[in-house]
Amino acid sequence: DCETYHTAASTIGSQGQTGKLMYVMHNSEYPLSCFALFENGPCLIADANFDILMVKLKGFFQNAKANKIESRGTRYQYCDFLVKVGTVTMGPSARGISVEVEYCPCVIANDCWSLLMEFMQSFMGNHTPGIPSVVGTKHDSIYSPADTMVQYMELFNKIRKQQQVPVAGIR
Repeated sequence: DCETYHTAASTIGSQGQTGKLMYVMHNSEYPLSCFALFENGPCLIADANFDILMVKLKGFFQNAKANKIESRGTRYQYCDFLVKVGTVTMGPSARGISVEVEYCPCVIANDCWSLLMEFMQSFMGNHTPGIPSVVGTKHDSIYSPADTMVQYMELFNKIRKQQQVPVAGIR
């Protein structure tokens, strides 16, 4: 799940600047961790008590309650592949579907990207995505749980933006 926080008006100043966003995320694969991703910035990994700290920082960060978004679904394992298919919801409404694929023996995503693409094409067909930006920038670095959370944040933001586009009525 992902809760969005923005800087409080008192910390922004009087020059009409927009507040920075911070996304506090949880992942069932890492139940004792909490991920705080700053807009265009670093990812902080903390223990699960980070949520309590956010309540105490309400003078600096305010929860944007209407922006809670989450992906819940089923986890499948096929040989060395881990596949998670989830329904993305905002409040009571389903907004999309997420598909996460991991090739467990590999820790450097660029080394196995071709294999991941081939596997995803076997069940996603022409809906198979391109290489994620986080993988493209890491090159030969070890893939971490924070990289997964960055991808979820990008997906959630894309879904949020799609919901903001006005839809013309049909007459």
